[in-house]
Parts: sequence; structure tokens; C-alpha cells
Amino acid sequence: MSSQKKPEKKQLSLNSFFGNNANKAPIKLATAKQEPVETASTPTPTDTTEQKKRKRVIISDTEESDEEEALPKLKAKKTASDEPTVKPEASSNVSKNEDMEVDSTNEKEDKLEHSDDEFDKEIEEAAAEEKEAKKEKLEMMSIIHTIASVGPGKSSIDWKKDTPVPYSVLCKTFEKCENTTKRLEITEHLVTLFVKVIEITPEGLLELLYMCINKLCPDYEGLELGIGESLLMKAVAQSTGRDMKQLKADYVKCGDLGTVAMNSKGSQRTLFKPKPLSVPHVFKTLKEIAKITGNSAQSKKVDKIKGLLVACQDEEAKFIIRHLEGKLRIGLAEQTVLSALAQAVVLSKTSKSKISTSKKEELLSTAVDTVKYVYNQLPSYDIIIPALLKYPLDELIDHCTMHPGIPLKPMLAHPTKSLTDVLDRFEGQTFTCEFKYDGERAQIHRLEDGTINVYSRNSENMSVRYPDIMNAINKWIKPTTTTFILDCEAVAWDKQESKILPFQVLSTRKRKDVKEEDITVRVAVFAFDCLYLNGESLLQKSLKERREALAGAFQETEHEFYFAKHMDSNNIEDIQTFLDVSITSNCEGLMVKAFDSAEATYEPSKRSRNWLKVKKDYLNGVGDSMDLVVIGAYYGRGKRTSVYGAFLLACYDPETEEYQTICKIGTGFSDENLQLFYDTLKDHVIDAPKQYYCLGENAVKPDIWFAPTQVWEVKCADLSVSPRYMAGVGRVDPNKGISLRFPRFIRVRDDKDPENATSSEQVSEFYFDQANQQGNSKNNDMDYY
Repeated sequence: MSSQKKPEKKQLSLNSFFGNNANKAPIKLATAKQEPVETASTPTPTDTTEQKKRKRVIISDTEESDEEEALPKLKAKKTASDEPTVKPEASSNVSKNEDMEVDSTNEKEDKLEHSDDEFDKEIEEAAAEEKEAKKEKLEMMSIIHTIASVGPGKSSIDWKKDTPVPYSVLCKTFEKCENTTKRLEITEHLVTLFVKVIEITPEGLLELLYMCINKLCPDYEGLELGIGESLLMKAVAQSTGRDMKQLKADYVKCGDLGTVAMNSKGSQRTLFKPKPLSVPHVFKTLKEIAKITGNSAQSKKVDKIKGLLVACQDEEAKFIIRHLEGKLRIGLAEQTVLSALAQAVVLSKTSKSKISTSKKEELLSTAVDTVKYVYNQLPSYDIIIPALLKYPLDELIDHCTMHPGIPLKPMLAHPTKSLTDVLDRFEGQTFTCEFKYDGERAQIHRLEDGTINVYSRNSENMSVRYPDIMNAINKWIKPTTTTFILDCEAVAWDKQESKILPFQVLSTRKRKDVKEEDITVRVAVFAFDCLYLNGESLLQKSLKERREALAGAFQETEHEFYFAKHMDSNNIEDIQTFLDVSITSNCEGLMVKAFDSAEATYEPSKRSRNWLKVKKDYLNGVGDSMDLVVIGAYYGRGKRTSVYGAFLLACYDPETEEYQTICKIGTGFSDENLQLFYDTLKDHVIDAPKQYYCLGENAVKPDIWFAPTQVWEVKCADLSVSPRYMAGVGRVDPNKGISLRFPRFIRVRDDKDPENATSSEQVSEFYFDQANQQGNSKNNDMDYY
């Protein structure tokens, strides 16, 4: 390994890396073979295809948590054992420099241990994503075959041609989707709805689709709802004439404010039947509510909400409230909506043609692939829906091409643990290695009119967060460059030392109302890809061509803009040395990418094995880390009396749209952390757990419940089956979930929304992999705290 190489050889390699390597031709990789390794058989998770709906239990106030205080003792014991011991008579001979060296070494070891744990989590998450993608592909093939064979279902509801789509039609479809967990049935319901809308009111398809995914606009426009419970309850009380205390009691009992609103409307008598709601009217009103700001904003929002609720019939009130909350909770994933849309367009255009089942199946499959491909490079329904209705599907790509101003979902790398995996993956191919920078992924766009925008990996426009980038960017651009989309990383930068600073430093920058003169943490941008240049998409070009375009269109400027450092070699020692250099340069590791083959294209919104992420080898079994959502807190005691002392965390199940409890955590926090969390979380306190919190029968009950807003990265020693926590329930046991043992707080994940937290399937993968490593089919250690 690199740590045992002679210094002379390493120095020679470093000189070759940082010379003129930009034009160095990649070397074709020689074959590298691995000896087969015997592995223990992997436990098979419980089949969850027909998984029962979990019971959501609202705990009474008399129940108490019985968590033991084992963590502080364990931490104290570990701290004591880790301290270096010095004999009394020798202590005076220990120099101050030696003490500093020991501290620095320990600090580096701690940092590397945390980094390795985080990377282990990424490997598990990538494996889970890959498994889910394969499962989804198989299910979609089955769905397409079924729909091609029997066609869309018959809609029992009709309305006059060229009139607005009734909101009741949409709500009845939602109701059907909520009553099943099968993706086939959900897709069939959507296809039936979309076909009907295309036939009767095609101009209403765009607003209808936005309502199905519960969005008001593309992600990059940043318009969201998420109205608070207190405001919604006030609107329900005023529109139905019910007492607020009765409403709160019903909500505590039911757990779903939408259902409470529906039941309240059902018991209300009216003199005149209101005019039926339509999808365009509801959608327009929701957008108006989201845009209300300034004085009397709350009262204006309540008035708008009351106007909708008064006109509701049957189940409409339930879904109006859920739209306003920002969560439909009917298991409707956006990828399912895209697939249903594509199939509905095909069925609408071929409804009068006699086509064989096999040909129809081929058309449906091609349509799904085409629509998803177009959406990945141009994620804007505002452009795609009109084009789908106007042009043939095989012309959609010609009319919906990527352009600056609409951010793409970034391509992601598949993590790997060893360099031999890299050699095996790229056997017989050319590849290139780049530094993997530890910062914030940024996508920089320049439009034809000269406007420049900076977007996050989640398509959030963060231009105002980086005024220093916005003011410096024109210095990087060569005169011949007009429009572009850059994929890059913004990192914290030390101008005095000319070096990269850790991500933790970058995370201290303000996120709102940033003025350049107030900035204390400077950033440098490291560009590693060019996706669009001077009016041309480069997605289908090889990385070699895209890198050449990048170098030809931009120029490095000191302390502001650099090209990602890269090295082209097939020698494993060279790659290991380059990896060592990346780590000492405050980078996370290496990105190894296909370079000039047919697989070297850019794949938006995909975690691809054509990009591999590799870090230093490390010891397995030191613990997993996950990104979890804070849903509750416990009052502190002793020195923590004035703040929350511990917290209840949950993972997220995207299939059921539930937050499943996973652990109580009380270690890893500084005093500053606890004060900050008390100050920020107290604004999100709710009276009772949300209806979509999966708690179980004998659940732990916190003193305070929170709405899901914050995501924390957490490290643990291991995982165990628990009767009191519900993470992954039904996967390892019909009634028990998975919990974390000895969890420890690492950091806040500001870059993740609660819905992007570690999923229940990923937690299950962690558990089964752990059991596999231990040689057990199941871990029977029960976790009762």
C-alpha cells in the first residue's frame, strides 16, 4: 500500500501529477483480476409487497420513556481509555511540541474515522438505490405489459368537453391511490385519469399533473406551500363553525388534519350548494396563498383557505388540507407520475388504431424511457406537457432540449472501497482520476442575455448565497464563451495559505441575506464538467471532449476559480499516491470516471457506475452513519435543564410517506449545539405526533413533538431489532423495527430535506449487511431503550 512506499518513489509520482498533465493521453487499462472471495449468505428480508399498513398510535400522557443512561458512561470509559498515559517522573520531559503533535494526530484520526463511516453509509445507500432501481424497472415492465393488454380503466366520472377538470375527479383518483400499496394499481388509476383529461380538457393537463406531484412550479422557482397546523385549524374552525377545542381533540384522536376537515364538513349543513371546485381554480388559489407575504399575511391566507373549504364536497376537504400541508401521503412518487403520463399520451394517440399487444407494449416502453430522459435533461413540466400534446413522441427530444436557466439533477458517482474494484470496472477501458472536493455541489448557468445563476444539487437557486461567486465569475470566462452550464464544487478557501478548508468551515456561511462585504469564509470554485456550451448540449459527448471544452472556454483565476486536478494512469501505485495527495489536500478522495468510451457521457439524475468514488482503505465495522429526521425531544436535566437534553429521530419511508422512529439520541452534542437546536426547533413544536409518524404499539414518547424540518447525520455502533422503534418494520420482523445502538450526533445536514433522509429500505440494508458480516441471519439482541 502507499503508506509503505519509499519516499523517493512517492516524490517522483507527485512531480508527474502536477506537471503539464492536462494534455497527457490516458493509458489503456491492462486487465486486472481478483481472486474469488467466499462470502456468507445474505439474509433474505421479509417480503413487503403486500405489507400491511402500520398502526399509528397516539400515546397517552401517562406513558413514560424508560431509556437508560448508558451512553454517557460508555463515552466516559472510551475517553479514559483513549488518553495517552505518562509516568509521573517522565512527564516533565514531554515537550510542548510533542503534545501538539499528539493532539494533531488524534484530531486527524477522528476526522478520518468520521469520514470513513460516512463513506460506508454512502456505499450502503448506493447499493439500496441500485436494488430499488432494478425492482422499479421490473415492476414497470409488468405494468406496461398489463396496460398494453387490457388498456386503461374505464372512468366512471365525466364532464363536458373543453370545460375545466372538476377537482372531485382528481380527489376520487387520490382516494383510489390511497387505498392500495400496489404500484400497478396506482399507475392504472393515473393513466385512466390522464387519458380522460387529454380526451376532454387537454389544456388542463399541466395543472392536474402539478396537483398530482403536489408542486406549484418547477423546483428551481422555489415556490412552496407547507402551511402550519395552527393556521389550518383556524381556517377549518372558521369555515365549519366548529369549536377549536373540539377540532384539536379530533386531531389528537385521528392524527390527520385532512380527515378532521372532511368530517367537519360532512356534519355541516348549508342553505345553498356551493359551486363545484375545479382543478384550475384550486391550483390558482394555492399559488396565491404561497405568494402571500407582508402585513396581515396570516389572515389573508386564512381567508383564501376558508374560500376553498366552504366550496368542498365529500373527500375534497381532506386533500385541500393535505395540499396545503405539503404532503398528500398517498404513495404517489414522481417517477410513477412520469411513467403514467407517458403511457397516457401513447394510449390517447393510438386509441383509434388497431395495434397488436406486443407493438403497443413496445410503444409504451419507449414512451416511458423518452419522457424520463427528456425530464432528466429539462426538468420543467411547463415546457414538456405542451410539447407532448403538440408533437409526436419521437419528436419530443427535438423540441425539449436543455438550456441555461433550467438546472439539471446532477449525475452521481457509485462509491467503492478499493482500487481493485476500479481496475475491474474499467478493464480494457481508459479512465481518468479527479480530486473529490469536500464542498457544496454547484451548477452555474449563463443565459443568452448574460444572466448568471448558481443552483444547488436540489435545483435551489442559491445565487444570493454566493455574491462573491456572482461578482467574480466574469473573470473566469473567455471572450468566446457566451452561454454555458458548469458542474462544479464550491469549497471553503484560505487565501493566505492558498488551500482548501474543511466542509465544516463552509457550513458556517450565512444562507440568507448575504452581503459580500460581510463574508468571512471565502469560497473557491473547482469546475470538473461542462454540460452545455455556446448553444450546444454536451451531455452525449465523452468526458474527454467535455474536459477539452471546459479548458477552452474558461481560465483559472487565483483564489477564485480552478479546474479539478486530474491524473490519467492505469498504474495502481500511481492511483494510490494520487489518492493520498487528495486526502492531504483536504479532499474527500478520488472520482474515477470513464474517459473517452461510449459510456463516458453525462447521465443527469443518475447514480452511475461510469463514475466511481473511492477513498482510502479503512477498517470495516466501526459503525454506520445515517441522515435522520428530528421528530421529538426530551427536556434536559442537570446542566441541560434550560435546553432539550435528548431527541427522538426517525428515518423516512418514501413508499408509505411515513417517518419511522429509529432511536433516542443524547450524545455528541456541544453546549452550543443544544442551545442552537432549542432556539430553532421550538418554532416547530406541534401538539401531537403527525398522522404519518409510524410509532408502533409500545413506542417511546418524547416530551415534545416536532414537525419534520431538520436532518441530522448520526453515527452508531451497530443496529438491532427493537419492539419500540419502527424503522424498516415488516422487513426484518412483522411487528418490530430496527434501532440504532449508541447513536452519536455528527452534524446538521442543511443540504437535505426530510424526504431525502436515509430511507427505511436503506436502514434495512445496513442491518442485513451487518448481520451478514457477523455471520448471523438475524441479530437477536433486542434494543429496549
